[in-house]
Amino acid sequence: MLQDPARRQMVDQQVRAWDVFDPLVLDAMTQVRRECFVPAIFQGVAFADAPVQLGHGQIMLPPSLDGRILAALNVVKSDEVLDVGTGSGFLAACLGRLGARVRSLEIYPDLAERATANLLAAAANNVVVDIADALQLSDESRFDVIAVSGSVTDPGSLADNRFARALRPGGRLFLVTGQAPAMQARRIVRLSATEWRQEVIFETSVMPLVNGGLRSHFVF
Repeated sequence: MLQDPARRQMVDQQVRAWDVFDPLVLDAMTQVRRECFVPAIFQGVAFADAPVQLGHGQIMLPPSLDGRILAALNVVKSDEVLDVGTGSGFLAACLGRLGARVRSLEIYPDLAERATANLLAAAANNVVVDIADALQLSDESRFDVIAVSGSVTDPGSLADNRFARALRPGGRLFLVTGQAPAMQARRIVRLSATEWRQEVIFETSVMPLVNGGLRSHFVF
């Protein structure tokens, strides 16, 4: 297919260029048909390393950032995954190829509906999209991997951060904090019931989660 070489070129020239070398991540991003997740009006830039507008001020992340998120999380086949901010469903589909099951949260019903259709067309049968405000998440010690596509201004302490608390021991969280234009992408690992380790892995800038600037939404 004519699109397959374009997808491979996207991975080779854009994703690898940001030091993403995990063969499982590269294979997932090659196999998931990104062009099927891009709105029809933007098909001409489906493989460009640029954000794509989805409506409601939301975007589809550029391929290079999707790759860095996937590489940071080190997803394995047994992992239970939470994807926060479904958008088009592309990152959720990639997570689904790497993990066991994916629950993806989207606050806007029309985006959730479109993403569900995209995932169904992609045969991503282990991904479920729920319409929900992720900042109301109350799960405790449930997920092995959590990917948060939007940013939060102030995550609070990790003991009070609802995403960090939703990790099982050994679980990994990708979270972007701060304010534009310079935000910090963090990898957070839950070590035990009461301990976490975090590291800043790169600087970036992404759209904030809806209500993501309000610290109170992270405190039980």
